[in-house]
Amino acid sequence: MRFLVTAGPTREPIDPVRYISNRSSGKMGYAIAEAALEAGHEVILISGPVKLDPPRDAKFVLVSTGDEMFDAAHRDADSCDVCVLCAAVADHKPAKISPVKIKKRTGNFSLELVPTRDILDSLGHRQDRQFLVVGFAAETNDMEQNALQKLRAKKCDIIVANDARLGMESDENELMILFRDGEMRKFSRAPKRILAHELVKIFLEFATKMFDKKNQMITERT
Repeated sequence: MRFLVTAGPTREPIDPVRYISNRSSGKMGYAIAEAALEAGHEVILISGPVKLDPPRDAKFVLVSTGDEMFDAAHRDADSCDVCVLCAAVADHKPAKISPVKIKKRTGNFSLELVPTRDILDSLGHRQDRQFLVVGFAAETNDMEQNALQKLRAKKCDIIVANDARLGMESDENELMILFRDGEMRKFSRAPKRILAHELVKIFLEFATKMFDKKNQMITERT
């Protein structure tokens, strides 16, 4: 199968030297890409700026902003079987980017923000999609409730949730996996590279069932 994996943060520029971003290290996404490659699958890795070396055998696409990641994901999604949207895309970006460095001021400073384009929501709601959509939810509270809400709202097949205070910038994580059919699985704290192999197995299992069901429906109609 062919995997599309997004990883790392995005940077939304304020001026030529400042930007809005987050603490995502990209380690989970890169580990998933590596695990899929080791299992013999093709991988397209779309990454924001991180301090990691890309997998040698992956098609690697480096981006910076959320818009760039959105365009790259939509460009390659239809050629893939599994889309794993692990990147921590900024939720908002400045309404206007200053062409020159904004000087320090003595008073308060306000910055108008507008929503970024939602990659997970746009791919999940594709009526004609032929690929599995996996989202990630990094939460600090009410993890199961928030992840379930995201699963339903974004029309995902699977949501992988974790406590952002534990997994962010760490080599380890513990995960809760929620499926659209109501199933839930949990993984205790472990290195991300080990969790990645388990996740790839789960994604493949779910994708195979989904494709078999679609093929059966096509056969029955014909």
